[in-house]
Amino acid sequence: MAGLAPGPGMVALDCTAGRGGHAELLAKAIAPGGRLIALDVDPANVEYCRQRLAGLGVRVDVVRSNFARAKTVLGELGLAGVDVAMADLGFASTQMNDPARGFSFNEDGPLDMRLDPSLPHSAADLVASLSERELASVLYEFGEERLSRRIARKIVEIRAQMPIETTLGLARIVQTCYPSGPRQRIHPATRTFMALRIAVNQELAALERLLGDLPGILLASGRAGIISFHSLEDRRVKQAFTALERTGDWKRVTGKPQTATEQERDSNPRSRSAKLRIIERLRRSGQPD
Repeated sequence: MAGLAPGPGMVALDCTAGRGGHAELLAKAIAPGGRLIALDVDPANVEYCRQRLAGLGVRVDVVRSNFARAKTVLGELGLAGVDVAMADLGFASTQMNDPARGFSFNEDGPLDMRLDPSLPHSAADLVASLSERELASVLYEFGEERLSRRIARKIVEIRAQMPIETTLGLARIVQTCYPSGPRQRIHPATRTFMALRIAVNQELAALERLLGDLPGILLASGRAGIISFHSLEDRRVKQAFTALERTGDWKRVTGKPQTATEQERDSNPRSRSAKLRIIERLRRSGQPD
C-alpha cells in the first residue's frame, strides 16, 4: 500500500480480486469519493467480493473478467484510465484449499485447475489429449521441469491403460519419475501442476496482454504493482517495466522486487516466493515535463 500510494478520490483497479483482501484495503484508502474496479474470473469470488466491498464509502464495480481484458473493461465502464492498478498473480488460497478445484495434490480431487470454471478444457483434458512432445513442452516451458520428457513419456504410457483424472493419480505418476534418495525440497509434482495450471488458464499470455496494455490503463502520476510467484512471471514483469522506464515516461518505484519479511514467511509460508514490483507513470507520451 505504501508503494502504490492510493489516496482519497482516486480510481483504483484490482485485476485479481480473489476474496477481496487487497481490494478492501484499496477501497478504504481511496475513500471518500474514490472508485474501485475489481476483476476476477471466478464467479464465487465475484459474488463474495460484491458483498465484502459493499458499504466502504466508494463506488465499487466488481466485474467477472480475466485481467487480460482490463483495458476493455475500463472502456466499457467509461473510464479513460486509473490512478492505481495492481495484480496478485496465481490463484487464491481458497481455490488452492478446495480439492474439487484440482489445484493441489495435498488431497485427492478431479484434475481440473480452471480458475474460470467456464473454460472449455481442464487439466485432465490436456493430460488426455496432448501428444508426448506437446506435454513435455508444456512441462518444460511453463514449469521449468528438468524431467519433462520422462514425465511426459510416463503419462502417455499410463493413460494408454487408464484415464488420468485425479490430482493424486497424476502426482503419483510424476513421483515415480524421480529417483529415490534424499527428500526433495518441494514435492516432485509441484512443477508439473504449475505448468498444467498455467497452460489451462493461459496465464502468461494474460499477463503479457496486461503488461502491454498498461499505457492504456494507467493515468499520468499513477502507479501499478504486480505480485508474482515464480520466475516465469517475474521475468516478464521486470522486462516490461524496464522497457517502459526506457521511454522516459515511466519510473520504477522498486529497483529490486520487494519480498516478504522473515516474520511474514513464518506466519504465511505461501508468501515465501512472492515478489512485488511497482512502476509509476510520470506522464502520458507527448506531455511536457
